[in-house]
Amino acid sequence: MDQDWLSLSLLHWPYEAEQVQRLLPRGLFVETFDGAAWVGLVPFRLRVRIPGGPALPWLGVFPETNLRTYVRGPDGESGIWFFSLEAPRRLAIWAARRWYHLPYRVAALEMRSDAETRTYTSLRLGSPHGGASSRARVVVGRAIPAASVTPLEHFLTARWRLYAPLRGGIGTARVEHAPWRLSTATAEDVDIHLLIAAGLPPPEGDPIVHACDDIHASLTRLRPCGPR
Repeated sequence: MDQDWLSLSLLHWPYEAEQVQRLLPRGLFVETFDGAAWVGLVPFRLRVRIPGGPALPWLGVFPETNLRTYVRGPDGESGIWFFSLEAPRRLAIWAARRWYHLPYRVAALEMRSDAETRTYTSLRLGSPHGGASSRARVVVGRAIPAASVTPLEHFLTARWRLYAPLRGGIGTARVEHAPWRLSTATAEDVDIHLLIAAGLPPPEGDPIVHACDDIHASLTRLRPCGPR
């Protein structure tokens, strides 16, 4: 599958590792940076493409918000584990659940963006935790040169693999794209109810926020993931 990720922002909060590990399935282990686990709220506009071809019309273009953390899999590799993914297209959700076994939820989403400001809202329409919401107004700051990306920023963004449930175990898929072109950012009017719906306690303090330039990504098929 090929995708474009447009006007994407990342909001991250630190957590105690045990608070995140208890929410992970057997075989996955939370990754930490300076002793803290990190949970990210990531809103953007998704544009799904036929591999090597054009973007799909209305069906394949919509806002999405995902909630994620960072893990090591049974194969010892670093990757992403999704607690939830909110999207408005039922057929697209059905396909993502079938092919990637990802926990997509039907939601009403709205997104507005320009060069300086991005506003995202999401409201889950079905179970579980119907009514769970997220919201953020992200103000984009200065571009971060690649040579100035900090070790923490690299930890939060340099992720080339996802993990998902598969046949009673863990599956994995490669996610290939160019390195993020990051900008500093701040967030206002942040709603964190999606984190609470995932079983996390309310985060302490304001999130670390980044804005990203548009990027093209390719995903491999989901395959069983065993020990290295």
